[in-house]
Amino acid sequence: MINNRLELYKQLEEKRKSKVLVFVTSDRPNMDAMIAPDILPYITHHLDRMGDQEKISLYLYTRGGQTTAAWSLVNLLRSFCNELEIIVPFHCHSAGTLICLGANNIVMTRQATLGPIDPSTNGFMNPQIQLNNLPFKVPVSVEAVYGYLEMARKDLGITDQESLTKIYLSLSEKIHPLTLGEVFKTKSQIQMLARTLLAYQNTNVEQQNKIIRFLCSESGSHDYTIHRKEAKEVLGLNIEYPDAGLYSIINSIYLNIEHDLLLNTPYNPAQLMVNTDQYPYSYKRCLIESIDYGTNAFISEGVLTKQLQAPGQPPAVHDSRKFEGWRYEGILY
Repeated sequence: MINNRLELYKQLEEKRKSKVLVFVTSDRPNMDAMIAPDILPYITHHLDRMGDQEKISLYLYTRGGQTTAAWSLVNLLRSFCNELEIIVPFHCHSAGTLICLGANNIVMTRQATLGPIDPSTNGFMNPQIQLNNLPFKVPVSVEAVYGYLEMARKDLGITDQESLTKIYLSLSEKIHPLTLGEVFKTKSQIQMLARTLLAYQNTNVEQQNKIIRFLCSESGSHDYTIHRKEAKEVLGLNIEYPDAGLYSIINSIYLNIEHDLLLNTPYNPAQLMVNTDQYPYSYKRCLIESIDYGTNAFISEGVLTKQLQAPGQPPAVHDSRKFEGWRYEGILY
C-alpha cells in the first residue's frame, strides 16, 4: 500500500509543480484522532528534509481539532514556502477549514467538504457526565452558548437587565464560570485567526467579514458541510476544481489511505472477540507522509481480553492499551 502511495505522490508533485506533504487524521468510528500540537515536530522533520520551496501542497483529510494547532501548522508551512495550497480529497472540517483559509489556493474534489470553524472548549472545568459508567467531560460549543443567550434576547424578547442576569446566572450553574470565560475568549480568538489567515486569499475586508460570519455563526450548525460550489461562488474562496487526471491521483491516494487506516470499519471490540478470548491489535490513527522523509504514524496498540461475567450475562471485553503515540516507519520505497 505504501509503495503505491509513493508513486502517486510523485505523480501529484509533478502535476502540481510542488512538494507534497500528506496529513491525515482518522475519523474511523471509535478510533478517531484530531489535530493537536504534537504533530508540529513531526511535520517539521518532513519540512526540514524538503528545505525551502516555492510551493508546498498539503494533502489534508481531517474532521478538525485544536484551533491553535491549526494556526501553528499554517505558520510553520508558510515559513518553508512562498505559495501554499491545500488539496482536499474529502472531509476537511473545523480546524481543517481554518488551515484552508491560510492557503493561496484550495483544490476541492466533487465530494470534498469544508465546515464551520466555531470551536468548542474542552478544559478541566467543563461539565461532566457519565458515559458507560465512566466520567466524561462534555465539550462546550462557543456558538451554542452564544445561541442560548441570543435566543433569550431575540426569540423570547427578554431585554431587561435583571432577567438577562438571571438567565446568565442559571447558565453558570450548569457551565463553570471559568469555562464560560474561555468560551468568550475563544470566540474572539477564532475570528482574529480567521481574519489574519484570509489575507492569503487576497480578500478585502467586506469579503472577510462575510466569510467569518458564515463560518463562525451563520451556518447554523457545526455539522453543516460546505461543498466546493458554495465555497467558491457564495463565500468567494480561491477554489480550484481538479481536472480528470488530477482527480484520479487525489482520489487514488485517498482510497489507499482509507484502506490503510480502516476509515470505513468501526472499531468494535465485542465484534472482534466473537471467536477468540484474546485479540492483539495495532491501528494507525494519523499519518504524516512525504517522499523526502517517509512516514510518521500515530498508532494505538493493545490487547483485547474476554472477561467472564456473572451467569447469564455476556462476557465483558477488557482493552489493555500497551502503546499509544507516534512512530517513524521509515522512508517510502
